[in-house]
Amino acid sequence: MEPDGILALFDHEMREHARPEGPGTHVERVGDVVRQTGGADDWNGVVWTAPDLSPGRAESEIAAQVEHYTARGLGEFEWKLYAHDGPACLGGLLTAAGFEPEPPETLLVAPVAGRPMPVELPEGVRLRQVTDAAGVELMVRAHELAFGTDGSRLRHRALARLSDAPDTFVAVVAMAGDEPVSSARMEMHPGTGFAGLWGGGTAAPWRGRGIYRSLIAHRARIAAGLGYRYLQADATDRSAPILRRLGFTALSTTTPYVYRTAP
Repeated sequence: MEPDGILALFDHEMREHARPEGPGTHVERVGDVVRQTGGADDWNGVVWTAPDLSPGRAESEIAAQVEHYTARGLGEFEWKLYAHDGPACLGGLLTAAGFEPEPPETLLVAPVAGRPMPVELPEGVRLRQVTDAAGVELMVRAHELAFGTDGSRLRHRALARLSDAPDTFVAVVAMAGDEPVSSARMEMHPGTGFAGLWGGGTAAPWRGRGIYRSLIAHRARIAAGLGYRYLQADATDRSAPILRRLGFTALSTTTPYVYRTAP
C-alpha cells in the first residue's frame, strides 16, 4: 500500500475509531472530535478531528473540550494535532485558547512482513520481558535514566495494562547485569492492523551500541507472530533517523498541544 493509503488507514483505524488505551479510560466521538477521558494518571485528550472542520466549528470544539476536561478536575489534557489535519489555522486557534505546543514528532510506519529482525545486543546485555510489578519497576528505572523524566505515569499505565489487558501490551527491558539500561513497549490494537511502538529510551552510556535497533526487532517479531501488518511510532528527532534507516516511512508529523489548568 502507498503511504497516502496507509495514512488514510491509520486515520480511520487508530484515530477516528480509536480504542481506549487502558481499562480506566473511555473513548467517544462528540461532535467533530474523538476524545479519550480517564483519570489523572491516564492520557487525556483529542485524537481525531473531522476532515471538514471549519474555523468556526473548530473554535466551538476547542471551547467544548476545555470545558469537558476542566470540569473533571484534570490538571492537563492534550489535543494531538497532525500536520494533515484541518483547518490550516487549527494550531493558531489552539494557541489562542491557551494551549501550549510541545516539540513535534514524526509519524512513522513500517510493514511487518518481510522485515529483517536480527536481535544483536552488545556483549553482557540481555532482554528481560516485563510480566510483573518487579519488571515494571525496572522499566520505569530505565525510562528515567534515558529521558530524565518522572516515570510515575508510565508505572500506573503499565501495571494497569498488565493487570487488565495483558494480551494488548508488551514491554521489555535491556539489562546489563542487574542494571536496566534501556526499555521499550508495544501496545497492540486488536481489530486494527497497527502495533504501536513506544519508549525505546537508552541510558546515555549505552547509546550507539545497537540496543535501540534490537528492541525494535524484538517487538517486530512479536507483532509478526500476532498477525499485525504495520509498526507505528511517533518519533523524536533523535529516533526518527534510526527508524528511517530501518525501513520506516514518514507519513505526517504530530504536535501535542497541551492545555494546563491553573494550580
